[in-house]
Amino acid sequence: QVDLVESGGGSVEAGGSLRLSCVDSTYTGTTVTFGQYCMAWFRQAPGKEREGVARIASDGRTYYADSVKGRFTISRDSAKYTLLLEMSSLEPDDTAMYYCAARWGACVRDLASANFHYWGQGTQVTVSG
Repeated sequence: QVDLVESGGGSVEAGGSLRLSCVDSTYTGTTVTFGQYCMAWFRQAPGKEREGVARIASDGRTYYADSVKGRFTISRDSAKYTLLLEMSSLEPDDTAMYYCAARWGACVRDLASANFHYWGQGTQVTVSG
């Protein structure tokens, strides 16, 4: 089983930066928990549908939504048990609840919420200005 927990959200001014992280709270230190997973970040603003932001496969290949290309970076740490989302040049339109998600096995072509099995509870990002 996987229990995902996000952190790092907060309030920043437009143009600022923020780093989100996601960990598996069930990790015992005896295995590399995320090694066989496709990992992703999604976000949802009030009154809008949930949208995919970025995705990273077990082999390190990444994909980004057009709206965040060049501004956001998804990665795993060296131990592969922490998922990161580094955000820069933040805009008010980036304001949303951000969710970490995981899918067992290979990534699929569509970055859609229905393709992911495990979800965190979310961390709020608010961008002013």
